[in-house]
Amino acid sequence: MSRPELQAPPEIWYGDIEAKKYTANTRNQQIQADMTYRALELLNLPPDEPAFLLDIGCGSGLSGEILDAEGYIWTGVDVAPSMLEVALEREVEGDLFLQDIGQGFGFRPGSFDGAISISVLQWLLNAETSHPTSSPPHRLTRFFTTLHSALKNPSRAVFQFYPTSDDQIQLITSIAQKAGFGGGIVVDYPNSKKARKVFLCLYVGQQKSQQVPQGLDGDEEQDAKVRFERRRQSEKVRSKSKRKAVKGRDWILKKKELYRKRGKEQVPRDSKYTGRKRKATF
Repeated sequence: MSRPELQAPPEIWYGDIEAKKYTANTRNQQIQADMTYRALELLNLPPDEPAFLLDIGCGSGLSGEILDAEGYIWTGVDVAPSMLEVALEREVEGDLFLQDIGQGFGFRPGSFDGAISISVLQWLLNAETSHPTSSPPHRLTRFFTTLHSALKNPSRAVFQFYPTSDDQIQLITSIAQKAGFGGGIVVDYPNSKKARKVFLCLYVGQQKSQQVPQGLDGDEEQDAKVRFERRRQSEKVRSKSKRKAVKGRDWILKKKELYRKRGKEQVPRDSKYTGRKRKATF
């Protein structure tokens, strides 16, 4: 079966029925969770520190739920109204915006501590019309240029995507580099047709390590068990530490300060897809 991005634009493909069906599918839920956790590993944020993240192509909030569980504040953008409606019905915690990422972002410079994107970049590789400004190079240029501006210096952005050829990978990486990003491609399980996953790991500014992370290799099932157990243990530790920290004055002040710095003034004007207002004072 042909991939969805080759059949119709995302806002059409993910109509009301498909959006709900996709979200309710347990296999999709697991795949989204696994890839989001992997993207966060590659994002390599400082542990136990609050951060404000951008979820690009957030859909119905499956990846956002992982960000919630990990204790991050996040904003999500997506071009499919039906997906955002499902996210609102599921009461995800992030603020949501209807946004065609191929037209670029309108966030203030330095708004985000990082960005993730799961299964989205390949949609930009298909021209929606014959107009020159709708071509993949033009859309990718607007996307990466405005994203680079929206990210803090230093920071990272990690994209999981499905390229169909090396030429597509070359096109994406070259345009990202021209927009000012460093970094490159990370391939997990390169010798497995089933498990192979491609990530684009981009850097803004100087990093402690400029080297692109190594992809996963070896026994996928064993790796998955080890990674799941590691996550389960870390979640137990994190859950205990959060219960203690949330009672402490320092934690509360730190959260409030982050909200003030990363609040309404850092994002575009609210649309009808904006999530619930936060109680913090800006």
